[in-house]
Amino acid sequence: MTIFYRRLPKFDYVRPPTIEQALSCLSPDFPVRHQVFAGGTDMLPKLKSREVAAPPRLIDLKGISGLDRITFDNRRGLTIGACAAIRDVARDAEVRRRYTALAEGAALIASNQLQHRGTIVGNVCNAVPSADSAPALLVHDTQVVCASARGERSVPLEDFFVDVGMTALLPGEIVTQLILPVPQAAERSTYLKLAPRGRMDLAVVGVAVALVLDRGVVRRARIALGSAAPVPLRAFEAEAALLDQRVDDGLIARVAAIAAEHTRTRTSHRASASYRRSMLEVLVRRALSRLAAPADQPALAVEP
Repeated sequence: MTIFYRRLPKFDYVRPPTIEQALSCLSPDFPVRHQVFAGGTDMLPKLKSREVAAPPRLIDLKGISGLDRITFDNRRGLTIGACAAIRDVARDAEVRRRYTALAEGAALIASNQLQHRGTIVGNVCNAVPSADSAPALLVHDTQVVCASARGERSVPLEDFFVDVGMTALLPGEIVTQLILPVPQAAERSTYLKLAPRGRMDLAVVGVAVALVLDRGVVRRARIALGSAAPVPLRAFEAEAALLDQRVDDGLIARVAAIAAEHTRTRTSHRASASYRRSMLEVLVRRALSRLAAPADQPALAVEP
């Protein structure tokens, strides 16, 4: 399919130095996600192709000091600012050490060029079911911090996604940061993606899993799926089936089947609904096998 890009439509460009000034620039007649950008890797192509109408002004958040920070402390956990680049998140030492699924998911987003420009918060706010960061952030119990003239509020990420391209942002709100709580000491996590060209393609499906094991028994479980429904989602039924169970091949197969069974996959030009469902089951098995194996031993054997 050939896409002919036109010139950008006319709009005012502003680069406010504070969140308060950014909020004051918002127009009530346009969705916030069509007015505010940090990387612009999604917004600008949509404006050029006229997929979205041009707002009266485009608000660039990268002029706001501190919004590009990635910080960790032992009480609050990991904080990712709205302007933190995907590449910086993927390579951050604390992210790689404590939030492996997020590091792996971020590393699989698009090209090097886009990773240096695009942001994790932007990837979340696009609210597409195939977003590579979303399943990883879900298994790490991420909170979305939203700011408005009324103040700040935090929304659990699982409640932030409403529908394709729709979030729980209220009129006049901007996402300023993501907060990931401190993981348990024994927690391990991973993210797996199926795509024809790897990171250069959107995920046909994506799976993130986080486990806490105590001598082979699951004490905490998180499973999140991408391209499994109109929004990225937690597989609560599969998580419940894991708790307090000793991990073996039979349990892994059973839990993967439960996760796939409770999806709402769709058919598109990239894959059929049934294929997505089958591949979600495969990736959940592989992710569970990877995490259940001791760090210095091969993963449990699973069928391909």
